[in-house]
Amino acid sequence: MQTTPARKQFPFAEFEPKWQRLWAERQTFRTPNPGEPGADKPKYYVLDMFPYPSGAGLHVGHLEGYTATDIVARYKRMRGCNVLHPMGWDAFGLPAEQYAIQTGTHPRETTAKNVATFKRQIDSMGFSYDWNREIDTTDPKYFRWTQWIFLQLYKKGLAYVSDAPVWYCPNLGTVLANEEVLQTPEGPRSERGSHPVVRRPLRQWMLKITAYAERLLADLDLLDWPESLKEMQRNWIGRSEGAEVDFALEDRRKLTVFTTRPDTLFGATYLVLAPEHPLVDAVTAPAQAEAVRAYREKAATKSDLERTDLAKEKTGTATGGFAVNPVNGQKLPIWIADYVLASYGTGAIMAVPAHDERDHEFAVAFGLPIVEVVQPPQPVEGCFAGEGVAVNSGFLDGLATAEAKKKITAFLEKEGTGKAKVQFKLRDWLFSRQRYWGEPFPILWKDGEHRALAEDELPLLPPDLDDFKPSADGQAPLTKAKEWLQLPDGSTRETNTMPQWAGSCWYYLRFCDPTYAQGPISPEAERYWLGGKGGGVDLYVGGAEHAVLHLLYARFWHKVLFDIGVVTSPEPFRKLVNQGIILGEDNQKMSKSLGNIVNPDEIIGEYGADSVRLFEMFLGPLEQMKPWSSQGIEGVYRFLGRAWRLVAEEDQEGRWQPHPNLADVPAPEPLLRRLHETVKKVTDDLDRLQFNTAIAQMMVLVNDLTKEEKRPRSIVRTLVLLLAPFAPHLAEELWERLGHTQSLTYEAWPVAEERYLVKSEVEIVVQVSGKVRGRVTVPVAAEREAVEAAARADETVLPWVAGKEVLKVVYVPQKLINFVVR
Repeated sequence: MQTTPARKQFPFAEFEPKWQRLWAERQTFRTPNPGEPGADKPKYYVLDMFPYPSGAGLHVGHLEGYTATDIVARYKRMRGCNVLHPMGWDAFGLPAEQYAIQTGTHPRETTAKNVATFKRQIDSMGFSYDWNREIDTTDPKYFRWTQWIFLQLYKKGLAYVSDAPVWYCPNLGTVLANEEVLQTPEGPRSERGSHPVVRRPLRQWMLKITAYAERLLADLDLLDWPESLKEMQRNWIGRSEGAEVDFALEDRRKLTVFTTRPDTLFGATYLVLAPEHPLVDAVTAPAQAEAVRAYREKAATKSDLERTDLAKEKTGTATGGFAVNPVNGQKLPIWIADYVLASYGTGAIMAVPAHDERDHEFAVAFGLPIVEVVQPPQPVEGCFAGEGVAVNSGFLDGLATAEAKKKITAFLEKEGTGKAKVQFKLRDWLFSRQRYWGEPFPILWKDGEHRALAEDELPLLPPDLDDFKPSADGQAPLTKAKEWLQLPDGSTRETNTMPQWAGSCWYYLRFCDPTYAQGPISPEAERYWLGGKGGGVDLYVGGAEHAVLHLLYARFWHKVLFDIGVVTSPEPFRKLVNQGIILGEDNQKMSKSLGNIVNPDEIIGEYGADSVRLFEMFLGPLEQMKPWSSQGIEGVYRFLGRAWRLVAEEDQEGRWQPHPNLADVPAPEPLLRRLHETVKKVTDDLDRLQFNTAIAQMMVLVNDLTKEEKRPRSIVRTLVLLLAPFAPHLAEELWERLGHTQSLTYEAWPVAEERYLVKSEVEIVVQVSGKVRGRVTVPVAAEREAVEAAARADETVLPWVAGKEVLKVVYVPQKLINFVVR
């Protein structure tokens, strides 16, 4: 689409490319390092969640967060800060590998092509990134330090090998993360390609994130994050206080369960194991073996989310085995059911159906006993899961829940059948993939034992392969690189690769110092950009889809680096904002399959980048979900046209000349008041990231200026400075046309003068018996009697009070006066 002369509001096609070229030539946005001129200013680090460069390129939804951070970056520069605003590429991962399998194109080539597309689109929007700090997770100079960080985890005992049940896709030949698996009516499928996936135990590298669970939970209080997001992290970590209880099995082994309500132990009527529990085979009676096998096979096709859905019908099967309750000696039947997860607690529960909703539903479904052991404060119907007084509980009878918990835990510890326990829902991080396009592990194997590469052997590069597909038996692609795999001393290299999360866990550090060769970041850069107790990235903006895992993993790695002295701040991201999703015009999430993606190239071609920037922010509050509107962009396009025509006027030959109404004249006081109101509101709104209301205020000022017969150059100059972070191309062009020879990038931000913010008059609403009948304008200092007199005399109010008895006058100073009449 091209702009037609009939619709032309301002010649963006001429000046937007001009300013993009000049910014690049002048390296306008190069960020000074510690010790360089300019680094003596207050620092401000504003960061985007960096993108995966897919072949589809960016759509307008992706640009929302980038636009917001660029506005903040430009604003902070004008406020006198040394701003770090970088960009890079999270470029390892499954999509490039699958494209390579399908086309034979090496992932390195695909990635380079996609990065070029993303960078072109980003530059067309005028985003002020410091491209001197560009990073790519597939660059050996970068992933050398990803591998180095893994080695630090390995040395601290935080990386270990385990046979873990994982989602495996035979067609893709790799393990998939939970978020890469879709639940469909046909069963679980891969997000990419919609291939069937199954649960399979495979040898995996795990990271012991659970060792940091307490700190990950406690340090959320240090962060300026939305409370809802912090609560999501708390729920994912899932701290619970309770007890571990041992139930004796018939073969003298024991089955351990974790419970937050040990006071209900007398009410346990059966036990439930997760289908994957290692003792399932041992407790299953021969007569139940086939039923148990079939049930376990079916459960393996379900996701954890599907299994724990409270609304779903409970399923399970008896094992035929029994365990002994340690408080009363009763034999309890053992069942398996998929609502119990192997990944939580011990993978086994004691079922107390009178006091747990899921256990109650299961007991009702299978006719199992229900025994009340907690008496509620008030009678309730059905299951009671709250606190009350212990009943039917032997030596606990009559105790309140809190006391009963303490007494039963002490009893279990004395008898050697249990102990107090703090449990976390958080599980260790499955950290390996059977892929080619990922960071190789710096690990060697020999005689079944593993050891680390020496740090001076990093980076460990992946071998060059032409065949990227895993073997039919599930072996990783790297097993095909025989020369790379086998070392002369008989050792072999690890053939799994790291997940895409690895590179995105620490990239914010490398942006601070991308060429440092002695570590992930130099101590000087870390102290300057991130250091100290209240340190970290000053503003981090990204999608809510990363609200848990990426942030949790990055926080974990950061704390490990804190412990070994690489960083001095306990948290990586001080302030975090999740931008809302921009939907398609059909109110659906933008996707190729729905055909509702809006390509920014087309919109920029028709309306200009500044219009797109303004419209992205004018749609609504940053955090809210909102639909795109191709018609709605017309409004901000016309607004920018009005701002342009404050300074320029088109002559008969289509050339833009200085506007004759622009003059060096004193500004009238009402216009000065409007200007300083605008300066204050735009400043306050930018500090609160309320971009839409800041734009609305500037629209009011432009309208007022348009009405002036002579437009004071000083007012227009200040308007251009306010507009600069939002519409930088237009602002630069207007700045130049106002007679300036240097870019306004580092011009000082306007400051509102208080004397123009103090109102001399105020409008008072006049009511008669509670109904609005008029409005009067009076001096701010007017006494009540003067306000009442002005209101009575107003010609719109007079007919409603004349000849009537005024019973009462209610006056709210500077706001409202109400005459109550008979």
